[in-house]
Amino acid sequence: MIDLVAAAHGTADPRGIRTVHALVREMARQRPQVPVSLGFVDVDTPALPSLVSRVVADSNRAVVVPLLLSAGYHVTTDVNAEASRRPYAVTAAGPLGPHPVLAQILADRLGERGDVDHVVLAAAGSSDRRALLDCSSVAGDLSALIDRPVEVGYVSGAGERLPAVLERTPGRVAVATYLLAPGFFSDRVATIAAQAGALATAPLGADPRLAALALHRYDQALTRTLQPHSAKAS
Repeated sequence: MIDLVAAAHGTADPRGIRTVHALVREMARQRPQVPVSLGFVDVDTPALPSLVSRVVADSNRAVVVPLLLSAGYHVTTDVNAEASRRPYAVTAAGPLGPHPVLAQILADRLGERGDVDHVVLAAAGSSDRRALLDCSSVAGDLSALIDRPVEVGYVSGAGERLPAVLERTPGRVAVATYLLAPGFFSDRVATIAAQAGALATAPLGADPRLAALALHRYDQALTRTLQPHSAKAS
């Protein structure tokens, strides 16, 4: 089997590191025949480029799966760069989102918060318009699931900031934390929500459905690339 290299953002928060490792362990549990390793695009080690180099040197082929919720700098620059440098050895999978399963996990988290009138999807934010569009897509999926209006508020980058969105949102409001793991941003979301009198859900975490989605992105990448390579080899 072709190696799966999971690419996470990285964090200085040990809670976040534990969550990401737990997610990767769940991926390995669900697909024990696939070699799975974890690298980081920022903050932590092993750094993604050095890990990919070691994996390719050992097994010749790898698929890099971003454990990132939307397109953005780290996907388009860091992850895709690994495939560009080694076009016949490394394939870059797509980010986790948007995908309906993310809305399903968020809806389950919101169900624990009781009935609300409006939901605000709290995302980290990005200067990349594609990332903002991805977040809006997940908000639309979530709105359809819970039959409530869902808007997006960001804690950084471009797009309308979370405090402003909460300030103009009437009624009983819940904040759906659209973040992978605990850390600086999730703490910031919880603080902003509390100041606005809203309840915030926990991050997505090491949900088995999230692990299955990452494996789905791996499978999609294989389907997209293996047939052309095999045809060339034959």
